[in-house]
Amino acid sequence: MQNNTETIKTDVAISLPIHNAANHLAKKLGLSLSELYTLAITSYMAKYPENITEMLDRVYEQESSAIDPGLMDLQVRSLDDDAW
Repeated sequence: MQNNTETIKTDVAISLPIHNAANHLAKKLGLSLSELYTLAITSYMAKYPENITEMLDRVYEQESSAIDPGLMDLQVRSLDDDAW
């Protein structure tokens, strides 16, 4: 799978059985895990024709998007010094 778009590195938590199954499928299809995850997310998003940004805008019209300062402090302290 080749694309001409900019990519980012992200970190997600996936259960070991799901990871193992995805790894097996990726090898079977001749894809990298990144390619498989990109295809899976793209396919999933295609099932929802509504613009996700519009959905989030409606949520944040009613809910604050502010992060609790205590939670923000914990998140910052949990980060390691690895360069991405």
